[in-house]
Amino acid sequence: MNEKIRKAIEDHARLPVSVSTLADDDDLYQAGMTSHASVNVMLGLEDEFDIEFPDHMLKRSVFESVAAIQAAIGELQPDLVA
Repeated sequence: MNEKIRKAIEDHARLPVSVSTLADDDDLYQAGMTSHASVNVMLGLEDEFDIEFPDHMLKRSVFESVAAIQAAIGELQPDLVA
């Protein structure tokens, strides 16, 4: 799951650094992701994992790091958590 999340971030977050240089708990917003880009990341994740983020998860903290995204997807798709 981690690799798919990182791929979605790489494809959609428009970060000035490679996502491969970031730790799972590094803040993606501090790394340069904008709020607009986070929406694109969310849409990419929804396509990749065939999920839909509910309204209560549409907040900055859910998309602020690879670890936070992984936890959110784990809530929505418990069978994906290894």
